[in-house]
Amino acid sequence: MRRTKMKSTKEKIIDILIDNKDKYISGESISEKLEVSRASVWKHIKNLEKEGYQIESKTSQGYKLIGRTDTANPSYEISHRLKTSFMGQRVEYFKTIDSTNIQANKIASQSPEGTVVLADEQTKGKGRIGRTWVSEQNKGLYFSTILKPDIALMQAPFITQLVAASLTKTFLDLGIEISIKWPNDLIYKGKKVAGILTEMSAEIDHISYIIVGIGINLYKKDFEDEIKDKATSFANEGIEIDRIEFLRKFFPNFEDLYEKFKAGDKRECLDILRSRSAVLGREVYKIKEGERVKVFARDIDDIGNLIVEHESGQIETVFTGEISIRGLDSYI
Repeated sequence: MRRTKMKSTKEKIIDILIDNKDKYISGESISEKLEVSRASVWKHIKNLEKEGYQIESKTSQGYKLIGRTDTANPSYEISHRLKTSFMGQRVEYFKTIDSTNIQANKIASQSPEGTVVLADEQTKGKGRIGRTWVSEQNKGLYFSTILKPDIALMQAPFITQLVAASLTKTFLDLGIEISIKWPNDLIYKGKKVAGILTEMSAEIDHISYIIVGIGINLYKKDFEDEIKDKATSFANEGIEIDRIEFLRKFFPNFEDLYEKFKAGDKRECLDILRSRSAVLGREVYKIKEGERVKVFARDIDDIGNLIVEHESGQIETVFTGEISIRGLDSYI
């Protein structure tokens, strides 16, 4: 049974202000709805202002939410009337953190499924195969989600691609033509804009929890020399994305595909993975332990493995793990 988080008075107040955005609502009305004193309402309003919410107050009219600064805690707005049962309903927000995946691992056992750890900056952002994910303050979207699926261990690797499909669906909903570099990168105009890192805690026959970390380059302008030909940001491509609105679209998409997957239905997910693939139908390099082998990417099977053909004609099933895929003359 999933546990739900009871909202605090402050969270309930911001809900009311968001519901009544651009118009005043009296302190008396708020206090009656929440069954708290007007003094308590005033105190919470002041705390919200300190957190970065711009709230206008007028005698005899009440309070009106007019905006927020970049320092405002985004968790209230992400979860506000979110159209999910559990995904994103609880958001733990940090201005700076070592890694959202590290923090999610710390709280996973005591947290309900769908809990999200979100940060403005990661000092030790983690990438796949031990790499570092550069996560500068307010330059991207960095978050991790806790999952507790009742599935067989052998099904767990598909979660990464489930997330890739959910992200892709969200970008397409926003009119952004994204493709997927199997198994865990999202590509825009031939360069990486997002990555996924999945970690798992399991017993011999049971998954305790899965942590899915996601990093998206939103606003970063300058990339280091060693990655500038491989990576870009949406800002560099002239695309503005509001991270709160993106998450509010992503979590329903993710929950929908996740629930279908647990029920044994991967059709929509696989359709997205195949139709939006950046590698299928192309010659690419399969890289393992520094060795590059040229192969032709033929298909993604129903388990999510990549089917490739060697120059000799040999067909190989490539599993996710310690394998990387690269384009012949570019990142992809």
